[in-house]
Amino acid sequence: MSEEKLSFEQSLARLDAITRQMEQGNVPLEQALALFQEGTALVRSCNEQLDRAQLEVVKLMKTPDGTPAETEYVRDE
Repeated sequence: MSEEKLSFEQSLARLDAITRQMEQGNVPLEQALALFQEGTALVRSCNEQLDRAQLEVVKLMKTPDGTPAETEYVRDE
């Protein structure tokens, strides 16, 4: 897959495709290793994206002192 940044959904779709391909059991060792490395990078990317999303939700749900509050969502650019 290319070096471009994939969305969370694109990453999950690619991980699904890699899993299906490897589960067939007929992937040569060198290709299986490359697929495994790609999958590992995709998992890391998905985790990072989820962590960033979780931080946004926490910012929206808590005031600086930690008490719950409704705040206007302001997207950090």
